[in-house]
Amino acid sequence: MASSSGIHSPSSRLVYPPARRGDQVDVYHGVTVADPYRWMEHLDSPETRAWIEAEDRLTQSYLGEIPRRDEIARRLKKLLDFERWSPPWRRGKNWFYWHNSGLQNQSVLFVTENPEQPGRALIDPNLFSGDGTVAVTSWAMSHDGTLAAYALSDAGSDWQVWHVREVATGKDLPDQLRWSKFGGATWRKDGSGFYYTAYAPPQPGEVLKAANQYQKLMFHKLGTPQSADLLVYTRTDAPDWFIGPQVSYDGRYLILNVSRGTEVKNTLLVQDLSVANGPIIPIVDRPTASFEFCDNLGTVLYVVSDDQAPRYRLIAIGVAKPSRADWRTVLPQGPDLLQDASLIGGQLIATYMHDAHSAVRRYSLDGKLLGSVELPGLGSVSGFAGHLDDAVTYFDFSSFTTPPSVYRYEMATATSSLWHSPTLSGYEPAHYETRQVFYTSKDGTRVPMFISARKGLVVDGDNPTILTAYGGFNIPLVPFFGASWATWMELGGVLAVPNLRGGGEYGREWHEAGMKLRKQTVFDDFIAAAEFLIAQHWTNPKRLAIWGGSNGGLLIGAVEEQRPDLFAAAVPQVGVLDMLRFRDFTVGRAWESEYGSVDDSEEFKAMLAYSPLQNVRAGGNYPATLVMTGDHDDRVFPAHSFKFAAAMQHADPKGNPILIRIETRAGHGMGKPLTKSIDETADAFAFILRAFGMAR
Repeated sequence: MASSSGIHSPSSRLVYPPARRGDQVDVYHGVTVADPYRWMEHLDSPETRAWIEAEDRLTQSYLGEIPRRDEIARRLKKLLDFERWSPPWRRGKNWFYWHNSGLQNQSVLFVTENPEQPGRALIDPNLFSGDGTVAVTSWAMSHDGTLAAYALSDAGSDWQVWHVREVATGKDLPDQLRWSKFGGATWRKDGSGFYYTAYAPPQPGEVLKAANQYQKLMFHKLGTPQSADLLVYTRTDAPDWFIGPQVSYDGRYLILNVSRGTEVKNTLLVQDLSVANGPIIPIVDRPTASFEFCDNLGTVLYVVSDDQAPRYRLIAIGVAKPSRADWRTVLPQGPDLLQDASLIGGQLIATYMHDAHSAVRRYSLDGKLLGSVELPGLGSVSGFAGHLDDAVTYFDFSSFTTPPSVYRYEMATATSSLWHSPTLSGYEPAHYETRQVFYTSKDGTRVPMFISARKGLVVDGDNPTILTAYGGFNIPLVPFFGASWATWMELGGVLAVPNLRGGGEYGREWHEAGMKLRKQTVFDDFIAAAEFLIAQHWTNPKRLAIWGGSNGGLLIGAVEEQRPDLFAAAVPQVGVLDMLRFRDFTVGRAWESEYGSVDDSEEFKAMLAYSPLQNVRAGGNYPATLVMTGDHDDRVFPAHSFKFAAAMQHADPKGNPILIRIETRAGHGMGKPLTKSIDETADAFAFILRAFGMAR
């Protein structure tokens, strides 16, 4: 990256669109809070639309003038033009896998009777829309592999419509099920129909805004109208509970994982489907811990849980005797975090996380260690789908520098063989490296961080660096490959990914250390990561950018306000930026289990202290900021980003550029077409380079 003269155009050349400041004031526990941009919550009002269009013109004009923006987009497109596969999984005699030939907007579902032979396309989402904005967001195969239930989402919305396709003919049945969101589907073993989750239809004009409450588990019998679907379960006493259904592989049990919002703790309910109209009985009746059903051996359920084991253990629970006193520990808690367990080929395959990267071990069904699954290096795995009668399973491996490769694993011989591995144009993984470091946060906690860059990079304190993280909802950030990050490293950039508290890297205690009243811990961890990178001479504040999405967007908004001196650029993407009103839209109330509630005076004070919108201050000297959102984001309501951008522009009209990029026909990110992802990433990289003074 070569420097240019001038970091960006003088701020006087950026004239922000006027945004009316209203007189809306709210009072929480005696504290008065102004909300001058409340009118922006009316997304389709003429005033809001006019502001959006004016902001879009300004942003596109600014980004379009940045040198190398188109060059970056071309390189991104070239690097993304490589084949990608998911690990295959079996139903009946058929094997299914997802495949993308390279530049397809959406991956295609294939079916084959032999994974060693090419399959045929079963569902190609690219045929559903010309611009690639219709995506398959959920799917479920019948137990015999002859029917596929699949859900389509339009323009990035979380709302999905279920369809049913015959595997043999590739033709759709007439069945269509609407108003489903936040849930998959699972078939009865006889193929007569499937279970799915749904909400009451929203009022006209409220589809992307209305609160989603009282989720229902429905059963749809094939060939009947949706109006005839049977209500199986709902929580009429609690509006914000989610239901996760799963029919056991033997078809005997319907297992329900029921949780309050996004809380990790859940109840576990079972219905015996071998009994006509059998009752739904509680196996775990109170949400005191996490209980994830893996599989069953007859009437014994295998469950991964953090009950009395913050790093999780595998327990066996008998349906007839589900009391805690009768639980049996199969795999006890160990030093590493147990993520998942599968019963395959008469063995247990357990996936662990060791310092935020994967380790896989094999056990007998009674928990005796048989050995490990050798992995190609420091990275992450997924897959290992299968059942007790499967002789093989498949998994994929990737890292920050290694594209995902899929491996076939023979259970009897405990050997892996490469199934498919991609080749990227002009990209050599051996030319790049990832190292894991540990740094000390504000309170003395040891926090891991991955740093990836070109081999031989000179650590001279002047490297362009992007720091990105998440830090919430018990979600771990493990090594993953992205063509965007490969492009950044090709440009000479450094990628730094710290594993902040609030995430799921080390289990319950790590997660809870960054929740509710302790959310500031997450920001402290991130700030400490930035200070470490500067102290260790990886970069300096004029060459350090921060980028994060969703809960990570909240992270970026909060941190750039708390320590604007540390960063040259900030990219909060689809962020939760108004902590006092997130619960008022779509599924926001479900996040109260993570963030807290404004109804609680202490939790309100904690959220007010860091909420990005309420902490915008005049004269903040904020880094160059590119706010990014989608006009169809019905998970994190776009008004979060609108109000934040308007407030930042009002507070600092003559400082560094503060722009908002609003993608049309796009949502929170799910199912986003490849073309939109390329444009979005190219714009962000170009914006960051200009902030660094390196956009020659």
